[in-house]
Amino acid sequence: MSYTRILTGPKPKLAMPQGATDTHIHFYDSHYAALPNTPTPPDASVADYAQVMDWLGIQRVVVVQPNAYGDDNRLTMDSVAQLNAMPGIQARAVAVVKPAVSDAELARLTEAGARGLRIMALLGGTLGLDMAETMAARVAPFGWHLLLQLDGRDLHQHAAMIRRLPCKVVIDHIGKFLEPVSPEHEAFRALLDLLAGGNVWVKLSAAYETSKTGAPHYEDVSILARALVRAAPERMIWASNFPHAQAAKFGYPDDAAMLDLLLDWAPNEADRHKILVDNPSALYDFS
Repeated sequence: MSYTRILTGPKPKLAMPQGATDTHIHFYDSHYAALPNTPTPPDASVADYAQVMDWLGIQRVVVVQPNAYGDDNRLTMDSVAQLNAMPGIQARAVAVVKPAVSDAELARLTEAGARGLRIMALLGGTLGLDMAETMAARVAPFGWHLLLQLDGRDLHQHAAMIRRLPCKVVIDHIGKFLEPVSPEHEAFRALLDLLAGGNVWVKLSAAYETSKTGAPHYEDVSILARALVRAAPERMIWASNFPHAQAAKFGYPDDAAMLDLLLDWAPNEADRHKILVDNPSALYDFS
């Protein structure tokens, strides 16, 4: 597949509300050392993403620490600082820290804009699910949430642990069911039950990574997204997943078309306002 990055194009059909938030992007820079034997996409800069923000109508953004840099959060936090220095833009971070991190470092990262910790059970993540409870106890006092990415087909096996966590929890990429399941599947039912508990959010993003039916509608994933929005629009957030780090495998998606999927997933404008503005504002402490 080609990795020709697209930074602008025809405007999306969805008119973004003021304060629209993209809750999951990454930056890559070859000047920062990546972990050994870790494939990384071509460099993706703040200047690149600024074009996407202008294209889609985004004012707020959450930068997520990429797997490639382990717990070296310098690029993520440097990028957050650059974004926050831009007029009309607000940025937050989801960082990666290990158990030995000091409270002073957690306080420093919080002051710099970190509001979450990434737990990544796929693709060689630094912190796996076995660390979720230990790390939740460390970061909860700082107001952080956990961002969990796992194969959604296993969610029912981890639901009890997720309920025990002493902080808010965000589940990545529409549950990240590596083989899309039916809404009646026990793992998807477990996700709906977690949402009903009031402390779990789901990120509506990256349908192209798991869909088997493919573009433009990604119907096998879209049926799950629609069910999630119907069940708990107050627990949904949206993300572009820029710069689509696995695009060499899946093909580079059209970001405007991906955003416009929300018109199908959340046809009610009030629900879209929650997803794009209200929910991320509360979750990531945007003013």
